Amino acid sequence: MKFRTEGLIIKEQNIGEQDKLIHALTKSHGVVKAFVRGAKSLKTGKGAATSLLSYAMLTFHTGRESYSVSDARSLHIFSKLRQDVAKMCLAQYFCELALTACPREKPADVFLSLFLNALYLLDSGKRPPSLVKPCLEMRLTALSGYLPDLVMCRGCGVYAAPVMYFYPRTGEIACDRCGSLSGGAVALSEAALTALRHTVYAEENKLFSFALSDEGLEQLNRASEAYVQHRFEKEFKTLQFYHTMKEP
Repeated sequence: MKFRTEGLIIKEQNIGEQDKLIHALTKSHGVVKAFVRGAKSLKTGKGAATSLLSYAMLTFHTGRESYSVSDARSLHIFSKLRQDVAKMCLAQYFCELALTACPREKPADVFLSLFLNALYLLDSGKRPPSLVKPCLEMRLTALSGYLPDLVMCRGCGVYAAPVMYFYPRTGEIACDRCGSLSGGAVALSEAALTALRHTVYAEENKLFSFALSDEGLEQLNRASEAYVQHRFEKEFKTLQFYHTMKEP
């Protein structure tokens, strides 16, 4: 049996001299793990199309215990990312997030669209990494079934205050009268809270369409990182490496 679908290569591993093993985030089957025979041979033409961060049309064959890629044709390669070490590290973090959170053996077109849009904005420079990253983190977490409750203070029900506290362990917020920095909370200005709400509740085509000060983006990133780590119960090594590579 075989199927043909669009996919983004989110992991690759060399196997011997000619073959490799890939993980692809596909539109129709979610994350698929598959062997690529002769990937390094110029005759097959599958090498570039199945390289990390390549978006391609992929044909999979189903074996008894595994998938294999019989044909791969590039649709887009985010080549500029490889020219910027920090952006490439961030893209690898995105790939680790996809491996962790995206569905398997079921349609994942919304997930694929999210990652493609994030990588396009990162690659083109049309949005700063500090904006793209929390948008992807929060929307991915929400799509994975962990929708935070950002509507009002969990204590008094107020919608906004000069300072609001976001609690990554529970996904709730509290105003400056009902909450504090205890329990791992992240303090957010009104603008940062508005942006956090936007990452979760905005329409898909408007997800990355907002502006925020550097201070606000720093608050937003602290909140989104903490929420991702608590929801998926994982310390992401690629995220730690990204932070070491960012410019001061």
